[in-house]
Amino acid sequence: MKLSRVIAARDSGVIAGTLTLQTRKPWAIDPTYFTPCRRVVYLINMAVMPEHQRSGVGRALLDEALAQSRAVPFEAIRLDAYDGPAGAGEFYRRCGYRHVGGKSYRGLALMYFELMTHLR
Repeated sequence: MKLSRVIAARDSGVIAGTLTLQTRKPWAIDPTYFTPCRRVVYLINMAVMPEHQRSGVGRALLDEALAQSRAVPFEAIRLDAYDGPAGAGEFYRRCGYRHVGGKSYRGLALMYFELMTHLR
């Protein structure tokens, strides 16, 4: 993977959810909160269609992201999520991601998560 890769989940031929893995650090992520690593990938733009939420689509997307990250191999997957009722922080925790910190960026509270790819 040079820059990015989009992963899509389908249900009966219809896209049920997507996420993007990219090697470039997103603007809102502060690397000082994360475990030092040389090869990391960032998970961005994850979305699951409302009618497919709570059906395993999101977890399947994260499992595929982990498999593809291990194949490269990347040492860690990093992401940010909104810290609020509409945020996905608890979902990432349930999927094995570790909350490593967070900060406010442009008035938005963000939570940082990481998954060390060799630990799961």
